[in-house]
Amino acid sequence: MFTFPTEGAIASTLSFVQPSDRPSVHPSADADPIRHMLFGSLTAVQSTIKLLHKRGYAEPNDWSQPISTGRANEVMAILTKRISVK
Repeated sequence: MFTFPTEGAIASTLSFVQPSDRPSVHPSADADPIRHMLFGSLTAVQSTIKLLHKRGYAEPNDWSQPISTGRANEVMAILTKRISVK
């Protein structure tokens, strides 16, 4: 489970589609998996996950635990969703 800092970096370069423009998300047989990977400092990754949750895109617990990349002050987190694209 992630704990979120009250302060931290939020990626301002993200652009979001309107809810009506999003592909439907259904765990059906015809859904395609899509994988999102975040790389950055622990604070930046946690803040971005929190922002995506506020935007209604993914639950924080759906992301992997932060994984060290071996680089100084860098972790990654992974989210896999199944998206039905028509």
